[in-house]
Amino acid sequence: MNRGRARGEIIVQPRMGFGGIRQMRAGLAAVHDCDATAVGTLTVDSFTRVNDHDSARRALAEGEDLNGFPLVAHGPDTTRAMLDGLISESFPVQVRHGSPLPYALFQALTEAGLTATEGGPVSYCLPYSRTPLEDSIEAWARCCELLAERSRPGSVSHLESFGGCMLGQLCPPSLLIALSVLECLFFQQHGLRSVSLSYAQQTDPAQDREALAALRRLAGELLPGMDWHVVLYTFMGVFPQTRAGALAILGDSARLAVSAGAERLIVKTPAEAHRIPTVAENVHSLEYAAQEARNYRAVAPDPDSVADTGIYREAAALVEHTLSLDPDIGRALLRAFQLGTLDVPYCLHQDNAQRARAVVDDHGRLRWASVGSMPLPRSAQSARSRLSSSGLLHMLNYNQRRYDALATLPRQDAVRARGNEGEAAALPTGKQ
Repeated sequence: MNRGRARGEIIVQPRMGFGGIRQMRAGLAAVHDCDATAVGTLTVDSFTRVNDHDSARRALAEGEDLNGFPLVAHGPDTTRAMLDGLISESFPVQVRHGSPLPYALFQALTEAGLTATEGGPVSYCLPYSRTPLEDSIEAWARCCELLAERSRPGSVSHLESFGGCMLGQLCPPSLLIALSVLECLFFQQHGLRSVSLSYAQQTDPAQDREALAALRRLAGELLPGMDWHVVLYTFMGVFPQTRAGALAILGDSARLAVSAGAERLIVKTPAEAHRIPTVAENVHSLEYAAQEARNYRAVAPDPDSVADTGIYREAAALVEHTLSLDPDIGRALLRAFQLGTLDVPYCLHQDNAQRARAVVDDHGRLRWASVGSMPLPRSAQSARSRLSSSGLLHMLNYNQRRYDALATLPRQDAVRARGNEGEAAALPTGKQ
């Protein structure tokens, strides 16, 4: 997953998956040939995510559309043939899935010659399932060990933590960072040597830059000797409804990736607010993000020139406390959630304490409303501790409203309103 580092470009990646072999191959070929440094994706279907492989096979047999690639149902030989001539060291393909119990999927992907995937015992359990966290942790330990065993010379297995993307939005940065780091330490403990740490774009670019700097710092301290990089996700919450608003938030994520030193960017398309995007729409978003990143590189601020509002200290405290609970990181994670010392706001999973709450403050920054039992200072909490259901809905739509409104402004005004000081400084004065 290191393609493009030598060129100094951001690697861009879609979240694309189709049920049919021809359509999936055509999609990968289009990504391979696009005007960007890109890597491929096989996003699996909803049946495969929940291990309902018989339903996936029936859908294939009956010619039904699927919302992703049923890797297990197609089988390793079919998948390997579909990838023949496309996948290479310079064009890796990553499997994206969302399963808390993915052992069958790991078997199928490794047998098909694939070596890169993503997820984690917490990040693919709490938001997406009712699977007990203990079962997910046990399953992911086996999956990591299988992936590590299948590594071969010239093709090192790679696993990306989804921990920096919990629920897509309304999870303060320190917890996203802590979960991503803890999952990568879990991967390392179970034999993997190449990982990536994730973070999802949130509501304030300055806060996001500080968060990504904190993530890189913690990774450097806690993953010595590991091959690791940082992957940023274009905002995963309620997306702008207008094309201009969607492209604006995508462009901002590309500029954030450059200014924060992220190596890879997972993009979204304007179509995703309404439907599953086409191959052409995916390719357009990849090329758009790559070009925005290229244009911004010359004026981007130094990744180290960020304010310190305490995100690193909060994240470090969460990681340190969790690691103190047990030398086995899986048991430590389980114990932390049992104690509520890790607690994901608004996550309804039965193994989550549900005492932590977060708000978007009056300045657009994501803050703790309540830290629950987490080992964080009460000073980290916002004064806004009570939130109605209408207030929660208002926060969930914060970026959608903001970017759709900004899309009607002249470019220079919109850039400044979004907080991209470096880009604004590079614009000429006068009407844009």
